[in-house]
Amino acid sequence: MSAAGAPSSARASARLPARTVAGYLAMILGLFMAVLDIQIVASSLAEIRAGLGASLDEISWVQTAYLIAEVVVIPLTGWLARLVSTRLLFAGAALGFTVTSTACAMAWDIASMAVFRALQGVFGGIMIPTVFTANYVMFPPERRSAATIAAGLVATVAPTIGPTLGGWITEHLSWHGLFLVNLLPGLVVTSAVLRLVDVDRPDRSLLRKIDFPGILLVALALGSLQYVLEEGPGEDWFESRTIRILSLLALTSGLLFLWRELRIPHPVVDLRAFRDRNFALGCFFSFAIGVGLYGSIYLMPLFLATVRGFDALEIGTIMAVTGIFQFLSGPIAGIIEKRFDLRLLLATGFLLFGAGLYLNAGLTHESGFGELFWPQAVRGVAIMFCFLPMTQIALGRLPRDEVGNASGLYNLMRNLGGAIGLAAIDTFLERRIDFHYAMLREAVDPARIPVFERFDAIRAHLGSYFADPARTDRAGLELLHALAVRESLVMAFADLFLAISVLFFAALLFMPLVRRVATGGAAWEAEAPEMVEAGRDSGEANTTRPRERARDAVATPATLGIRVRNAEPDAVV
Repeated sequence: MSAAGAPSSARASARLPARTVAGYLAMILGLFMAVLDIQIVASSLAEIRAGLGASLDEISWVQTAYLIAEVVVIPLTGWLARLVSTRLLFAGAALGFTVTSTACAMAWDIASMAVFRALQGVFGGIMIPTVFTANYVMFPPERRSAATIAAGLVATVAPTIGPTLGGWITEHLSWHGLFLVNLLPGLVVTSAVLRLVDVDRPDRSLLRKIDFPGILLVALALGSLQYVLEEGPGEDWFESRTIRILSLLALTSGLLFLWRELRIPHPVVDLRAFRDRNFALGCFFSFAIGVGLYGSIYLMPLFLATVRGFDALEIGTIMAVTGIFQFLSGPIAGIIEKRFDLRLLLATGFLLFGAGLYLNAGLTHESGFGELFWPQAVRGVAIMFCFLPMTQIALGRLPRDEVGNASGLYNLMRNLGGAIGLAAIDTFLERRIDFHYAMLREAVDPARIPVFERFDAIRAHLGSYFADPARTDRAGLELLHALAVRESLVMAFADLFLAISVLFFAALLFMPLVRRVATGGAAWEAEAPEMVEAGRDSGEANTTRPRERARDAVATPATLGIRVRNAEPDAVV
């Protein structure tokens, strides 16, 4: 460390007052609310549907409206923070989130709920990335790892407990409580941020050069894409006219957005950061993390509900293992990050995450807490080993004036990874179920001695319940059909865990292309350390943290849209 750098770092540490920590903790509470509220409704959609008188197709808008609004606002958050300041943007978002949460509790039909949830998604989408932006300007480099760990733990643990907590609230109170629970903490966050947070100044000159066409194009592109990814699997993709139209709209508006933002002098989303190799690779790694993180949070509860028949509490107990090991590994990852090359830490994280997914490829219909403990634990450790170095690698070599917009793009990639990954999972899960069921149906041939003996044993067992031999045979066929469906589900889940693990192992091939980044700092800090301490005057903002998503924690194959084509009981044998 240079002589100039050391005093600067010492001054930064000495000037870290208690109000800074308190203000950041208030922002983390807002982050927890925003992330939790995505998933807290997941296990209570049936009750919300009954309360609003909505159809099975309409109730999905409780989730879809929130997610579309959130993904649209994320890349705009950096520009908004520079316009009004981080303090006013976050406080306004927290207040708006609180008001719209109350409005959701008072919704009178599905249309009003969708509108209120979309507004809630806008405010939640603003709060999530702004917390990580504040981390860069509120804390000196040597304190930043601890702040990142705290925010990262909240952002990744909240979706894990969301469905379980939501189910408990609905069972003991009502579905209205899912939204009213935000009222008191939302007011606390709003007040605390207004009083304690002051990291930058607004830049009103941005209003004179606002890029309205760019904002419209990014909203059309991301909004249409998110709808296609959310609804595509259920609509059988391009068999639906709506999906075809919105796919064309997303492609056209996306290309026009890229063309415009690369040509105008003051774009609403600056794409220059992609010229940096580390940033481009960081976006790729962020995309992969989105696929693995959201995919595993979705697949595991779905397996436990459909195959094992576990309730929300049992599922929550197993999923909590990941959260516990995240908490335990966070401080360890922070220590290692300061002593080793960030590339080594990220590679270790990807290797562990892939290993945790690979361990799940050995699922059976009897897999429970004991069998799933270590895969969940390994993934919990891996999340923190991936999360800490990945942001530094992606943003650490960029000039200070590019960090705000670049961080929005970087974290948007994680959102898109999750959305695209979940859409692919929905599609391929159904196809793999059909494939394995067809294979099992062919294998269950009555001419084969093991099959004949198994079926004869089933008939002998069922004979004590049915006097009519014909009914006994029919019941035996139905039982064999149920066994075939169950095993096809198990093998399909195992296939998807294996496929996602391959993605993580393949990502390791790109690790040698990553350039070294100084631990704990960024390129612009090395050039001008005093700018870190003067961050409140910079007007820069935005490092995004994504939403988390898991579908219904307690569900059946029918309610989740899982079906087996041509799977009649008589066709098994």
